[in-house]
Amino acid sequence: MIFYTSDLHFGHANAIKFDERPFTDVDDMADGMIHNWNSRVGKNDTVYILGDFCFKLKDPEPILARLKGHKRLILGNHDQVIMGSEKLQSYFDDIQKMDYVSDRGKLIVMCHFPIAEWNKKKSGAYHFYGHIHKSSPEVYSFMTGQGRAYNVGCMINNYMPCTADEIIRNNEIYQARLQSEAK
Repeated sequence: MIFYTSDLHFGHANAIKFDERPFTDVDDMADGMIHNWNSRVGKNDTVYILGDFCFKLKDPEPILARLKGHKRLILGNHDQVIMGSEKLQSYFDDIQKMDYVSDRGKLIVMCHFPIAEWNKKKSGAYHFYGHIHKSSPEVYSFMTGQGRAYNVGCMINNYMPCTADEIIRNNEIYQARLQSEAK
């Protein structure tokens, strides 16, 4: 099975505040997200992490060692600690700036950053992205208008890796909530 997530921000206390994450501190957040991850991901599953695995965390190795599955990193703007260590990079099957995957009949273009035009967009390809958290509703609205563009941020997806179909459903729920709040 293939799963997707982004913007985990392990070690980042401010992410708890600005995302209104349901955790008391960074240790609680790490334990909760590791539990959520391992409750769904098996050792043979693949998880695409669309950037920002951690931030302000000096050593993510203890967390990486606890996460099940094959991890593939799409680089985000806060992944310097991973890129600065061959040992940390060894926890990932692959590291790319952008990647493509065919998942149950869907061609998915993945990038940490939301992009307005992606390869094969006019042929039905999907775009999965992160970066904007829940703090950029104007960007989210713009991307929603692009069709088949979905935020895989953990804060929209119950702080766990999700399948492509779950990502689509969770984004529909989030979009409906934003529209309801705007009224």
